[in-house]
Amino acid sequence: MASSPPVSGGISDAEKTSETPPVIPVHHAEPRGSVDPVLDGQAQDGLPPLDKSPRGWLAVVGGFACLFVSFGWITCIGVFQAYYSTHQLRGYSASTVGWIPSAETFMLFLGVPIFGGLFDRLGPTFILVIGTVLHVGGLLGVANCQTYGQFFAAQSIVSAMGTGAIFVAGTTAVGTWFQARRGLALGLVSAGSALGAVIGTAVIPVLFDRIGFPWTMRAVALTYFVLMVVAILTTTRRPQATPPSRTPFRVSQLIPVSLLRPGPVLTLAIACFFYFLGVFIPYNYMVVEAQDAGDSERSANNLLVILSATSTVGRVMPGWLGDRYGRFNTTIAFTFFSVFLVLAVWIAAPWRAGRIAFAALYGFGSGTFVSMVPTLIAQVCPDMSKLGLYLGAVYLVIAPSVLIAQPVAGALAEAGDKNGRDPYVWLKVFCALAMLVGILGFIAARASYQGHARKLWTSGRV
Repeated sequence: MASSPPVSGGISDAEKTSETPPVIPVHHAEPRGSVDPVLDGQAQDGLPPLDKSPRGWLAVVGGFACLFVSFGWITCIGVFQAYYSTHQLRGYSASTVGWIPSAETFMLFLGVPIFGGLFDRLGPTFILVIGTVLHVGGLLGVANCQTYGQFFAAQSIVSAMGTGAIFVAGTTAVGTWFQARRGLALGLVSAGSALGAVIGTAVIPVLFDRIGFPWTMRAVALTYFVLMVVAILTTTRRPQATPPSRTPFRVSQLIPVSLLRPGPVLTLAIACFFYFLGVFIPYNYMVVEAQDAGDSERSANNLLVILSATSTVGRVMPGWLGDRYGRFNTTIAFTFFSVFLVLAVWIAAPWRAGRIAFAALYGFGSGTFVSMVPTLIAQVCPDMSKLGLYLGAVYLVIAPSVLIAQPVAGALAEAGDKNGRDPYVWLKVFCALAMLVGILGFIAARASYQGHARKLWTSGRV
């Protein structure tokens, strides 16, 4: 006789099975901007952790040195424009001399796409060695230059391409080690450019008077060489879960235009184009404006020292704030502050006290251009193993803006009324308008990144 099935509360196991609904696993969509699985140290065994690895913070030290000798050097261009106009190249017009620093900045940005693609394949060490040879060698060449063509070749091409390689390796390598604290890390790295600018703008003019131009350039080259040795020994890229692509290298990768197709990347690149169209103008023309107003050469150069000193805080703080309140939000806020300063201080107070106040405040507000732009590129980059290429794609769009900004600003300065209250007023208006368009671009890029491009004013912690 068959036994009766066991009873549990009057309901059999078979009945429980038939009445209990099946459990359907729910997969929550990963938010945009989350940790890249290729770089997530907690998701991939054997990889150093993000944001915590000592090797990552050591890379920050190397990146600091890289930015000291690259962007820190570029920020000193106002010193050389004033010096060349009164010494070796005094027979040339100011606009002609201005092409040397303008092309120098352009070549730095143009070097980013070239060396960005190489970085993804070769890592930072090889790129840093190339950059050191070009930058230091170019500066040693500048020490012996006599003609305009020689200065242009050595400083605006050879040395400038080296700074591009150094900048790419330093910022991109650090970006691979951090996710939640990436803004702070790149902010600390960019502080190297501010310190390099402070020391350069304060010391180089003094050395010109004491030891002469050739030995000043040799001393700078030696200092940069020592710093680059430190950078080469400390800057590393975080290991990747998947090996680098072994596909044949193509020349077209040096101009990665195809990477601009995603909406967030394209709108960010356009925003940066207009932002950089205006942001560098005060760096170049504050000194010239002060000298035209009767300030001594030393007093005028001190404006750049003040600007560079306050930009140290302006390059670290936005990164720290960006990690907490959103990197797009922070960039928009600081860019708006810079526009306000141009309109309310630089234009409204065109005298010595006004210039000093503007230099101090603008250095703080505009410091975001070094730290936050690479951070934003890393945020919208859909594949962190190709961060160098995406960095290059955006800076490829930026490069023409820094090339045309100075000639346009020079033409506006010459068109000003020399007998009026402020001969540089149209130059300043152009500076403010360019950055204002950049703000609108950053707002559009933020909306595109969030996935609702038609709702520009919808924010959040982005």
